Amino acid sequence: MKTPDRNPRASGFDDDDTDDFGERDSLTDVPGGVRLQKVMAEAGIGSRRHCEELIGAGRVEVDGETVRRFGARVDPEHQVIKVDGKRIPSRPGLVYLAFNKPPKVLTAMSDPRGRRTVADFLDMRTERLFHIGRLDYDTEGLMLLTNDGELAHRLAHPSFEVAKTYLADVTGPVPRDLGRRLTSGIELDDGVATADRFRVIDRSGQHALVEIMLHEGRKHVVRRMLAASGHPVSRLVRTDVGPIRLGDLRPGASRELSTREIGELYAAVGL
Repeated sequence: MKTPDRNPRASGFDDDDTDDFGERDSLTDVPGGVRLQKVMAEAGIGSRRHCEELIGAGRVEVDGETVRRFGARVDPEHQVIKVDGKRIPSRPGLVYLAFNKPPKVLTAMSDPRGRRTVADFLDMRTERLFHIGRLDYDTEGLMLLTNDGELAHRLAHPSFEVAKTYLADVTGPVPRDLGRRLTSGIELDDGVATADRFRVIDRSGQHALVEIMLHEGRKHVVRRMLAASGHPVSRLVRTDVGPIRLGDLRPGASRELSTREIGELYAAVGL
């Protein structure tokens, strides 16, 4: 008797209609679940054929276990799916944005005083998004926006120590030992604040452009650290949040994060 063809395309079935002729396991045989390769494709990993190749090569995990069956069905709402060790955004409806906040914009979704807010730049989005962390009213640069509550909570929580990098225009000249002082710790009125990294990008007479990276999340901490060291800030721009870079995103514009970037954010907070 002829055995059933295990290749869904060879047997004439559409990918979503294929019977599962492989061995079954409880991990990826979720009743009413979605085919793993379909979830991966919709997450931006590639075509379904490419996703099947990744599955066959043993590069895909579901809840920590490697899955090699093309017919595997999963629950994208509750199961964690990883490709090459990095989690992918499998739950439908999730949005992840990078936004370049201009100066004089409030980090909020509304303001009773009528000031411009982040929401004013997102009027084309229908999802209910919230910002991860804050930027001061006068500070510019990279903000992350999402409706993924679990990721947002971890990115904002100081215990996960997600680094943030800033460019600052400061009063110069900058002495050679400023980096050492900042990375050793600057005494502020609410305790010592410490930079992870500091470098001078450019010097020009009584002004300098510096880069500072830190995990601190206290209010105005970068401005206060530099002012306390004798170098007040005239302009401050956040360029990086963890693995995400501002790049050439223009002020007031936003872009969707790539699947790779989302996976790197998950990894940064241990998801």
